[in-house]
Amino acid sequence: MDHGGNMHGGGMEGMTMPPKSPPSSSSSTNNTMMMGHKMHGMMHMTFFWGKDALILFNNWPNGDTGMYVLALILVFVMAVLIELLSRTRFIKPGSNHVAAGLFQTLLHVLRVGLAYLVMLALMSFNGGVFLVAVLGHALGFFLCSSAFRKPKQHDEAYDLPPLSC
Repeated sequence: MDHGGNMHGGGMEGMTMPPKSPPSSSSSTNNTMMMGHKMHGMMHMTFFWGKDALILFNNWPNGDTGMYVLALILVFVMAVLIELLSRTRFIKPGSNHVAAGLFQTLLHVLRVGLAYLVMLALMSFNGGVFLVAVLGHALGFFLCSSAFRKPKQHDEAYDLPPLSC
């Protein structure tokens, strides 16, 4: 009996049958990449431009221009929110330490969740998604770090953290 190319029974357990028609390496790669993406052909592994992308959800935006623009707006807003959550002080000095700790944990979970969603959207390899993510982070940084604040002398909270090797 043939089970995936292996012969079982009759004392021939170690022997394998050659495939009926050996697939070329490119066709096996294409078959692997098209599983789950039948409507859109191959999954992109390099940057591309256009509205025909899968962003975060199956069949979304599905080539619809309005839904593609909505997806770009969503990624942009998430990137801005990540920067706002990273650079805004919500807890006042003298607050209850337990409540402040729980609130900081909630903000951290929200920030990390949004960051992972933006990263997954970027894995669509769509050039528009990449641009709006970078622009969203830039606008969020600008709004929180430089546009509406007066930097205090020797205040490290307004500066980027130092790089560590």
